[in-house]
Amino acid sequence: MGLSQGLASVQSLTVLITGAAQGMGEIFARRAAQEGAKRLILWDINEPLLQRLTDQLRDRYPRLQVEAAPVDLCDPEQIRRAAAQVLAGGTPQVLINNAGVVTGKPFIAHEATQVVQTMQVNTLAPMLLSLELLPAMSALGEPARILTIASAAAFVSNPNMSVYAASKAAAMSWSDSVRLELQRVPGNQVRVTTFCPTYVSTGMFAGAKKMLLTPIMKPVEVTNRAWEAMLAGSPLVLMPWTARLGQFLRGVLPRPVWDFLAQHVLGIYRSMDQFSGRDAVGSNDRRPDAVR
Repeated sequence: MGLSQGLASVQSLTVLITGAAQGMGEIFARRAAQEGAKRLILWDINEPLLQRLTDQLRDRYPRLQVEAAPVDLCDPEQIRRAAAQVLAGGTPQVLINNAGVVTGKPFIAHEATQVVQTMQVNTLAPMLLSLELLPAMSALGEPARILTIASAAAFVSNPNMSVYAASKAAAMSWSDSVRLELQRVPGNQVRVTTFCPTYVSTGMFAGAKKMLLTPIMKPVEVTNRAWEAMLAGSPLVLMPWTARLGQFLRGVLPRPVWDFLAQHVLGIYRSMDQFSGRDAVGSNDRRPDAVR
């Protein structure tokens, strides 16, 4: 079973980030630049915000090679072509699957396109992109990282989050299974981290209510923890500690008892009742309600 050593930083490395134009993705991008990444590849569907961030980073870090690509992660062919362009310039040592969308409404209120697009962005895109890059990353023979931003929703059912929770549960299971597969490979140097936070105040979950002992977390706090876990190669991180407590209680309590606690005490089942979300810039009404 091969295990790679920890990374102190991404200095002199190539880093690819999806959903990089705003929110957590933008913080990840700025962190990579600050640490001295050699090549920074930014993907996002929001071209104006992507170009603004690219210009800022190029001005502040003139030695940094910044590459921006407006990639629609709902389109497998765009993912394939954009990944080929990335590999033509060299293999990334770090892949951050950060892009995400959410539609916060009862399942029967969804349109079919919203269901499909949520699964495409949150689940299929990390799979397809990793499928394109992982062989080359493994062949590097040096420490490499894949960080996938899933969600604590992967572990706890919640009204008005059925499709989002399903997409993140699938992403979490896939990511951690890939981690186990890679550990079986002799000399493996790629570590996979799955990061599962509760609500983060990026705007993606605007209107969501905090739960008992679980505040809406600040993006910088969350991205710092995810970044540290990625560098260390930590397998699976739930944040904050109440997410781990909730997972434990849901597993040991009878379902009616857990449902009562989640509804009336912890506030989990009421947390999305007033969700409004952040508009997906440039999208139409059929797309999910908010993007990371």
